[in-house]
Amino acid sequence: MTMRLQVVLFALLLLTSCAYDAPGQAGRMVDIGTHALHIRVRGEGAPAVVVDGGIASRSEEWHALQLRLAEETLAFVYDRAGYGASEPGPLPRDSWREAEELKSLLQASAVEGPYVLVGHSLGGLNVQVFAERYPEDVAGMVLLDPPPLGWLLGENYSGLRAMAEQMTDEWQAIEELGAGSSDPEDRAESDFFRMIASEHREMLGESARLVAEIETFGNLPLVVIASGVPNPMFGEVAEEYQTYWADQSRALADKSGRGEFFLAENSTHRLHEDAADLVLESILSLVTEARGHRRD
Repeated sequence: MTMRLQVVLFALLLLTSCAYDAPGQAGRMVDIGTHALHIRVRGEGAPAVVVDGGIASRSEEWHALQLRLAEETLAFVYDRAGYGASEPGPLPRDSWREAEELKSLLQASAVEGPYVLVGHSLGGLNVQVFAERYPEDVAGMVLLDPPPLGWLLGENYSGLRAMAEQMTDEWQAIEELGAGSSDPEDRAESDFFRMIASEHREMLGESARLVAEIETFGNLPLVVIASGVPNPMFGEVAEEYQTYWADQSRALADKSGRGEFFLAENSTHRLHEDAADLVLESILSLVTEARGHRRD
């Protein structure tokens, strides 16, 4: 591996969620027609909590939170197309496609709604699109550090946008290097980078436009949690950008008449680890609220 690719991979680990193994947590594959996706389901009860992670975030990363959620209700996590054991899916990987695939996956897995959706980072865009398209299937939504919409639309911080676009190009280059390999592991890595390159490209394009078109979530129970620790990869504007990001998250919470915003001041982007108690409590509060609503 060249030094250039080493730098790119190091940046991937810093700017997104890196995966790790969770021994003993077995999953299964579910065919949704165009490809099969890997799911992990624990616990029982309703409403089910459905987690959609950030770019490069495999389902193992949510193991600790899933175990805690499973003490109270059914907790569903999965690997998007090309992640982990999941097969690669059709391009482009925008939030419309990924929301539709999640809908098909939940149906094929016999996990009934309405759901409490949890979206981290890019997953926060996907679940917003899901909630807008299928409001009857959503009992509540928790968004963990969703990318700031103004920045995604190109309105602010053009230098950071250029950095993101370069990263997309680098991931695409890694995909192309391994695409013709005779080594199955190289081809699997190539598939993974093809998926995340497309997700990243669409995040700055079609996915952002889809989310921008959502004017309101009505009175859907909504919690938005922002991190407070700046990412050093963002250089001199890191602190300023972190404040901007939090302000954008606060505005997002206002899209619901029942929206709440929390700032996890001591947390990095990895809120589910650094602010695990706050994340758990926020999710379970919506689970409890949904159960009370059903009794009414």
